[in-house]
Amino acid sequence: NANAFSSLLAQTTATGLADVQLKLKLPLNDLNLMTLQGKATFQGNDIQAPDVPKLQRVRGVVQFTESGFAISGGQARALGGDLTIEGGSLATAASKGAANVVVSPTLKIQGSFSADGLRQATELGAVSQLARHASGSANYQLTAQWQRGVPQVSAASSLQGLALNLPAPLNKLPETLMPLRLETSLTRESFQTTNPNLLQEHISLELGRMLSAQFVRDLSPNASSKPRVLRGAMAVGLPPGETLSLPPSGVVASVQLDTLDLDAWSRLMAPGSGAASATSASSVSSVGSATTAAAAVSSAYMPSNLSIRAREVLVGGRQLHRVVAGGSHDQEIWRLNVDATELSGYVEYRQPTSSNPGRVYARLARLVLPPSSAKDVETLLEEQPASVPALDIVVDDLELRGRKLGRVEIDAVNRNTEGLSGAREWRLNRFNVTMPEAVFTATGQWSQMGAGAANSKRRTSMNFKLDIADSGELLNRFGMKDLIRQGKGKLEGQVSWQGSPLSLDYPSLGGGFNVNMESGQFMKADPGLAKLLGVLSLQALPRRLALDFRDVFSEGFAFDFVRGDVLIEQGMARTNNLQMRGVNLAVLMEGRADLGRETQDLKVVVVPEINTNTATLVTTIINPAVGLGSFLAQWILRRPIIESTTQEFHITGSWADPVITRTDAGAPRKNSAKDAPKDASKDAPR
Repeated sequence: NANAFSSLLAQTTATGLADVQLKLKLPLNDLNLMTLQGKATFQGNDIQAPDVPKLQRVRGVVQFTESGFAISGGQARALGGDLTIEGGSLATAASKGAANVVVSPTLKIQGSFSADGLRQATELGAVSQLARHASGSANYQLTAQWQRGVPQVSAASSLQGLALNLPAPLNKLPETLMPLRLETSLTRESFQTTNPNLLQEHISLELGRMLSAQFVRDLSPNASSKPRVLRGAMAVGLPPGETLSLPPSGVVASVQLDTLDLDAWSRLMAPGSGAASATSASSVSSVGSATTAAAAVSSAYMPSNLSIRAREVLVGGRQLHRVVAGGSHDQEIWRLNVDATELSGYVEYRQPTSSNPGRVYARLARLVLPPSSAKDVETLLEEQPASVPALDIVVDDLELRGRKLGRVEIDAVNRNTEGLSGAREWRLNRFNVTMPEAVFTATGQWSQMGAGAANSKRRTSMNFKLDIADSGELLNRFGMKDLIRQGKGKLEGQVSWQGSPLSLDYPSLGGGFNVNMESGQFMKADPGLAKLLGVLSLQALPRRLALDFRDVFSEGFAFDFVRGDVLIEQGMARTNNLQMRGVNLAVLMEGRADLGRETQDLKVVVVPEINTNTATLVTTIINPAVGLGSFLAQWILRRPIIESTTQEFHITGSWADPVITRTDAGAPRKNSAKDAPKDASKDAPR
């Protein structure tokens, strides 16, 4: 003990002058009988010991002999408050006559500290960091006793007078009591004579009734230069009657709260966060805050296993309800099993390294995403494209913006863009959505459009295929009810636009796709609601037909097939070979539609199926390289009977209010769809 205390004093520095009186007796025939008596009087000195807050304006008397010391009248200032100190290691009168008396050095301190003083005491590490969110002051008592050269500390404070602006449950008002108790002691095994080199320390911390922690550290001489945590346990919100148990190895943590705000703790631990700094956070940044916390508190104290039970958890700007979660940490990998109202399943996060951007692996039974989630993810991708890890995610039941999407599979990697130094891109290897009504599969990329990684714009391109089993039910799923009945087939093509995959930009949209649907019916619906599908349903045409096809269009156009090709350039969709076959007639269409402004300029040709020639016509696929004009010239002009019964229309205006103009011989005046009578069939000529 004396040697260890002497080592501590050897590393201690002091400023100013002190009065010293010294009496030394040295028997020359036996130096082992040397005696020493002395007294040092301090009158306002500053003393700095290693890993201990600085003592300022030290006053008092230290009496010492060759076997110990005693402090009387000790006063100083530290941590922004005054303190008194007494103690020493001199033997008492009762023990002076006993043989081999060893008195452990003991110090007793009483004083006060302030939040500002704690902030300036960088030796306290995490405590100094947390003090940035405190104000006021409080009293404390501390006792330190050296055993086997290790200080055993017992510290206590009610924290009354100190305000804590921390996330719940560690927030408090100045007048509120939140008893703090910290104790360190050597373990029982440290006093076994069978292994004299074994030296272990037990640490116990309690903060009010909300936080408790225990750790066992290895202080053995053959251990590393820094104490090594062997095992530990932490609990937040430990229910009454339950006790904290140490595991055989590793560090475990348990959190049981009504509300847990992970975003608030993430902002608190962010670099440079102060009482008024810290901005938004995301679920990914919440995970990353663990590394920041490790900078303030040694990573050895971080839990390797974590359990959470809370009525509400706030993370990434989202609220999760009725959360039960269990996680583990093994080197660079975090694993989490979670069950909540909004999600359920397994998530694995591999932290990024210098050679690997990391990965998020998830297998979820369900996931509910509110409308704000898409914007949060888009912002994260835009601001940090190089730090977001690869994604391998499968969700059996995904709900986005109130729409159930079924099973969703995502496989995406974030990598350097070939040919662009410093540029990054997302490579979408797999994006599959499986619903009872349809299966959507896609691959693509989200990459920078030019050099200059910092400010260049990014573009999304995607190859997709949509296999539809029931188009009517598919539209119902997305809130567009009663537009189509049944209908099956597929859409397949490629599209691209400027911006992120989660934000479709119509002005820059380009690409093309093929439509091939069969066995369905456009339902009778208000074109203002059905928009473009309302135009395709041709409900406004009956009063323009020269033949009686009321049952064909007025109640919704039933089709055997709808097929054709659509090209898109800067948000303008064009087709020259769209074909629809219904009962006893075919509809051919060419023209364009502005997807952003929701307008159209279409030529519609209605051909009655009155003989085998027209049957052949409507079953023949129109080559987009030939187009509708050449196709009609080849078939209709050669067959007068077909030509005489064929009717042409020009549809312009908005999708909600299309303007219909008859353009073939004998065409009546131009009318808007809203001019048609309620029962368009009454005005249809017979």
